[in-house]
Amino acid sequence: MKFDIITLFPEMFKGPLSESILKRAQENKLIKINLHNLRDWAEDKHKTVDDTPYGGGKGMVLKVDVMDNAVKSVKSNALSRKSRTILLTPQGKRLNQDKVIELSEKYDNLILICGHYEGFDERIREHLIDEEISLGDFVLTGGELPAMCLIDSVSRMVQGVLAAGSTDEESFMHKNEKGEYLKEYPQYTKPAEHNGWKVPEVLLSGDHKKIADWRKDKSSDI
Repeated sequence: MKFDIITLFPEMFKGPLSESILKRAQENKLIKINLHNLRDWAEDKHKTVDDTPYGGGKGMVLKVDVMDNAVKSVKSNALSRKSRTILLTPQGKRLNQDKVIELSEKYDNLILICGHYEGFDERIREHLIDEEISLGDFVLTGGELPAMCLIDSVSRMVQGVLAAGSTDEESFMHKNEKGEYLKEYPQYTKPAEHNGWKVPEVLLSGDHKKIADWRKDKSSDI
């Protein structure tokens, strides 16, 4: 899986994407993450990427011509036709596990556009992307943090990134008969008692059937 990130702040990604599981996944060539500075496609000497909005208003708006240059350039190096261009925005469809699985299975190259400042020229939304994705009904300073979350969640579903079977019983991987997500059952480890806080007796019983039933019961609806 290849991720191409178009952003004004590529340095924001270097810590979160260079540690732990994502670091190993890149070292093992299971995922590839490319950071692209939007200013590289600005054509004036000041590397201008934004301007004041038509009609007036506060803030600055990302320019469609610069973003068009960036998207075309990145797409020209896409791995295959199985690429998807995504704009991270509060107006987008809420990211959930179904979407994570879909992205990991249907595409091998995700191009992520991170907005910033007051917003972006509407023509970016209308002509340069395939879909919009949001983390939720709240506003952040830019699309960089949502992009990191999307990369992390999708990468976990790429074969080989996690040990086989690691995601089988996780939260959001199963649904009840109503189609509602289930959360993972509680987990415990040694010691069996601490400060009077005890591990449920059923988990110490060695009875695999009772343990399985307990876990199923605790995988309650979200």
